Amino acid sequence: MNIFKEALAAKNQLKGVVPATPLTENLNLSDEFESTILLKREDLQIVRSYKIRGAYNKMSSLTEAEKKQGIVCASAGNHAQGVAYSCNLLKIMGKIYMPKTTPKQKVKQVQLFGKSYAEIVLTGDTFDDAYAKAIADATQSNKAFIHPFDDIKVIAGQGTVGLEILESYKNPIDYVFIPIGGGGLAAGLSEVFKHLSPNTKIIGVEPEGAPAMKTAIANGKNMPLETIDKFVDGAAVKQVGNITFEICRKNLDDIILVPEGKVCTTILRLYNEEAMVVEPAGALTISALDFYKDEIKGKTVVCIVSGSNNDIERTAEIKERSLLYEGLMHYFMIQFPQRPGALKEFINDILGPNDDITYFQFAKKNSREVGSVVVGLELKNKNDILAIKNNMNHKGFEFQYLNENQDLFTQLIG
Repeated sequence: MNIFKEALAAKNQLKGVVPATPLTENLNLSDEFESTILLKREDLQIVRSYKIRGAYNKMSSLTEAEKKQGIVCASAGNHAQGVAYSCNLLKIMGKIYMPKTTPKQKVKQVQLFGKSYAEIVLTGDTFDDAYAKAIADATQSNKAFIHPFDDIKVIAGQGTVGLEILESYKNPIDYVFIPIGGGGLAAGLSEVFKHLSPNTKIIGVEPEGAPAMKTAIANGKNMPLETIDKFVDGAAVKQVGNITFEICRKNLDDIILVPEGKVCTTILRLYNEEAMVVEPAGALTISALDFYKDEIKGKTVVCIVSGSNNDIERTAEIKERSLLYEGLMHYFMIQFPQRPGALKEFINDILGPNDDITYFQFAKKNSREVGSVVVGLELKNKNDILAIKNNMNHKGFEFQYLNENQDLFTQLIG
């Protein structure tokens, strides 16, 4: 297995089909981190992610008999779009299994790229659920399964990202930050860099709620996680690939776990400051820079912006998660006195001039004297929460702080 040679062959296979994406310096990030921060803009791909590379490279390698039989794949969205687009280009019928939780925008795009050559089946709540159904279908129907990450041809296709980076930037690169889901991109790109730029440090980045690769490497064994946070859908898998695991544990210098709320803050910042629309997985590597700010000072750093398939319907959730992470959104269950003027007293005596009530819901009435109310507050300054808690204690408002009670928070807020 020589992934590097396979990546070189994949580059020729993709020529004329998958255009090279820009590698550009981001001046705001470079200034902030006192470094040269280069963004590899895979969000500008035809299907808005790098996944087209591996999908097309694998599918174009199938025999004529396999192409005629049709293919099956499983995906949380981006791989599905790459497969669908490849089905249309190569005139191969494809059956694509996706979780029911996949953002509508991604489902719509899969059909748009695949046209009459793509059949979509929504099943299960996670990628792993869809994967199990797809494998069973492929086995029963004797169709080729196009794996989203654990396949040499797919890994090699993703490795062409690394070849493009090194072709377009001739100066030494000190760090490359790579998002990790199943590990296909990390495996392919790291193999390219180990051959052509061995002094570059390769840093993998996973969402905190789905640390499949970091856990597997720490344990020395590729075992599935019991539960994951599915928010960063493009990188939220319970188990990485066996091939990608072996390559990544050999090649990666470190793996950073980024909280989902931090990812949301980055999404909003990129939109507001750079007019960039990125999906949660696409924001992972930029989000990780804060955790490496001392090491990268004065260095040249490449961040892979892996995709831009974000659903606008998720904007409210993204903002909420960002505010919670930044300490600007707080939820309480408060025992409100059942008398006239209680709410006015709360606003005047408890809140500051810049604090805003964004959520107010009676949970239940405990007695004639008090009733349980869930209150959400958005602050301008995260330090103001201390004054609010002190004011409630001083004025006799009994409360539970829901931000620190995840089970109750989930039950009451969602």
